[in-house]
Amino acid sequence: MHAICITCGTQFTDNATRPAACPICQDERQYVNWNGQQWTTLADLQASHRNVLREVEPGMTGIATEPGFAIGQRALLVQTPTGNVLWDCISLIDQATVDAVNALGGIQAIAISHPHFYSSMVEWSRAFDAPIYLHADNRPFVMRPDPAIEYWTDETLALLPGVTLIRCGGHFPGSTVLHWTGGAEGRGVLLTGDTIMVVQDRRFVSFLYSYPNLLPLPAPAVRRIAAAVQPYRFDRLYSGWWDKVVDGEADAAVARSAERYVRIIEEG
Repeated sequence: MHAICITCGTQFTDNATRPAACPICQDERQYVNWNGQQWTTLADLQASHRNVLREVEPGMTGIATEPGFAIGQRALLVQTPTGNVLWDCISLIDQATVDAVNALGGIQAIAISHPHFYSSMVEWSRAFDAPIYLHADNRPFVMRPDPAIEYWTDETLALLPGVTLIRCGGHFPGSTVLHWTGGAEGRGVLLTGDTIMVVQDRRFVSFLYSYPNLLPLPAPAVRRIAAAVQPYRFDRLYSGWWDKVVDGEADAAVARSAERYVRIIEEG
């Protein structure tokens, strides 16, 4: 049985009994469900939930589960002339989803920003025969090891032509973003999970060590994030949820948001 934590959505390695705890939720960046640790399975999710696919811009489709489950993120399928990349992941996969994604060209590679979105990544990998790219700094948080996982160690990884993974750190040591030069009609997009989070005032983004527990990052960590993405041009930025989008001059938004964050932290 591959148990799935209902709070973070992570699927665990096969075991006859459910794990005693979820290390990802016990970590100070996450939390244990107020009603105690609870588990489900992929089969149970398939019986009670479904996935929806929605084009978010030409060449990129969002995939999310309804009703919402666990952290509630949506994945993004980036379609390029040399192959498709699934950015981030969700816990539910079923035949309807596989058929819909195959109709869009399938998946040639999976890349995930950080451990909170690892979810059922091995199930997705096996459904599409696609390797999974994770930064090696996050390896201790992999709850279902698999030969399909490829750990990269540098500061960047050219995944496909025009698709680059960038290690930013911050939220997790190996927190990663994806830059796609072909997005936003050629003006570039940045996919960030919650390494860089779009906030309610969508002219800005922010940065946290823990989102549910509202733990800030130190100023040097935010400077490193801003420096990691500074060489790249991107007009749009997508965080990990449907409405978390900076739709215009997103690279400038990241720069000014980092400056604002550092000023408040250091002057406060």
